[in-house]
Amino acid sequence: MKKFLPARTASLWPRLWMRWAGLSPLGRTACAIAALGQPPSYGRVPISRFGPCGYIAPSAKIYHDDIRLNRWCFIGDRVNIYQDRGGGAVTFGTDVHVHRDSTLQIGDGGVIDIGAHTHIQPRCQMVAYKGAITIGSGCQIAPHCAFYAYDHGFAAGTPVRKQPIKTKGGIVVGQEVWLGFGVIVLDGVTIGDDAVVGAGSVVTSSIPPGCVAAGNPAHVLKKR
Repeated sequence: MKKFLPARTASLWPRLWMRWAGLSPLGRTACAIAALGQPPSYGRVPISRFGPCGYIAPSAKIYHDDIRLNRWCFIGDRVNIYQDRGGGAVTFGTDVHVHRDSTLQIGDGGVIDIGAHTHIQPRCQMVAYKGAITIGSGCQIAPHCAFYAYDHGFAAGTPVRKQPIKTKGGIVVGQEVWLGFGVIVLDGVTIGDDAVVGAGSVVTSSIPPGCVAAGNPAHVLKKR
């Protein structure tokens, strides 16, 4: 059964508390109080507009000392942002949404930079070790997408788990890119502006701007 605050109260209550929203303990508490009586999940996106750096769900797990949030960001339920040893910054542009159960993991010199108005749907994974993951503005990333900006060595004679990780230069996703459900993007890949990648694709090599690609491995099907 839906039990939410009346419309007028539902607007005034979060406006009051979101003034103090942020990553500090006080800011996290303010987000939790602001969310009382609000609809769950996507229903809480509008209140991100009321805070100086947006809304961070009470259940989000933030273990990172260099997160840079701009206006109107939304970090949803059970999002996990984890900084391993040597991990660099995580930067969110204006109006970035990262929805429930997504994981951002950074370590060993890796960084993640997400451009303005990019929306990342539930259960996505970004792992940046050695290399960077850079996503341009206005991108739409469907659920269950994964980005891996590193690779393991696999030379014979040594178990893979004991071999050092390496990078081919990280991952770059241009502006206004659309990735369908379950796309996997591997290290060393650039996806050009305005490209579309079909659901379930594995992107192992770069995709030019304005192209539609799909498959495992992904290949260009046509120009938009």
